[in-house]
Amino acid sequence: MAEKLSEISALDLLEARTKASWPNIRSARSQSGVTKKLLEDTLGGFTSSDSSIVVVGSLARQEFTSGSDVDWTLLLDGISHPEHLKVAQEIRKSLKDLDIRQPGREGVFGTIASGHDLIHHIGGQDDTNANTTLRILLLLESDTIGHPDAYERVLRNVLWRYLDEDRGLWLGSGEYKVPRFLFNDVARYWRTMTVDFAYKQRNRQNEGFAIRNLKLRMSRKLLFLAGMVACFECHCGFASKEERQEFYSLKQVQAVIERLRLVLMKPPLEILASALLRNPNLDLQSKQLFDSYDEFLGMLADDTPSCGGQTIREHLDKLPVERLGSDETASRGRDISHRYRDAIGAIFLSDKNELGRMTIEYGVF
Repeated sequence: MAEKLSEISALDLLEARTKASWPNIRSARSQSGVTKKLLEDTLGGFTSSDSSIVVVGSLARQEFTSGSDVDWTLLLDGISHPEHLKVAQEIRKSLKDLDIRQPGREGVFGTIASGHDLIHHIGGQDDTNANTTLRILLLLESDTIGHPDAYERVLRNVLWRYLDEDRGLWLGSGEYKVPRFLFNDVARYWRTMTVDFAYKQRNRQNEGFAIRNLKLRMSRKLLFLAGMVACFECHCGFASKEERQEFYSLKQVQAVIERLRLVLMKPPLEILASALLRNPNLDLQSKQLFDSYDEFLGMLADDTPSCGGQTIREHLDKLPVERLGSDETASRGRDISHRYRDAIGAIFLSDKNELGRMTIEYGVF
């Protein structure tokens, strides 16, 4: 993903225009590039034209810090072979040898996935939680290690499903051209994450509550915002109303896929910055949003041991839920998330800008 960005990103331009300073975002972006290069050198040989190593999470978002893990999947788009299991095992071993943290305990990542299920099981009882998770993350926060061929084919076919079957996008009489099928699945995943948070809270007996709660309020919410903005780009990415009307006068599924790919190949922060860069009247709110996110990444990246010998990340991971209200670090994280929430609300829940009007139109009903 990093190599696909222009030399001066929208995020850098917005930082300069708002006279802000986001050093933690820049540092995480740099560390993500270094880590990806290491993985390319180590794992690139495990892929082929029919298989791609797909990474999601902080590495794909270009928010990698010293305490991050690498969430990966061996994605297949072709005939399955018994050797694929051995390849997945070798990937795990190689990551362990690099002393890189492996995926979490839920079992969604660190394994093999088939493009067939991602493409054909959208909705319905066969669209499992794991399948939905992988499909939406494939769209919104993914990158590849090694050969990208299988990844690109699966991703484009998933987008084809969403767009080709969206009758309202092509024939609807409404003001906005937003792919509702895709947007509704993005919104469903956001709600799924919030419900799964409660499930994990119960299943893990509140273990890791503070760090997971902070991530839900910050990076998980960012993912939903980026997906929503990407859908809005199907409407906003035109020079004039007449150009948009002419474009949608024909059913051009492939052309919309290309438009979406140009957006989705960027990390979520860049997607958001690109949209806000076109709205200078929102610079104050944009600065508050990215200021708070930069501070959040700074907390995760701070590996200085406290008096208890723990980093901030470790402290929040081990903090008993009973101490949330009195803990200074947890309070700081909560304050950051509130400033972030308020900035998002000022932008996306206001009828005084197009992003806000579209959110009001599509965000709930």
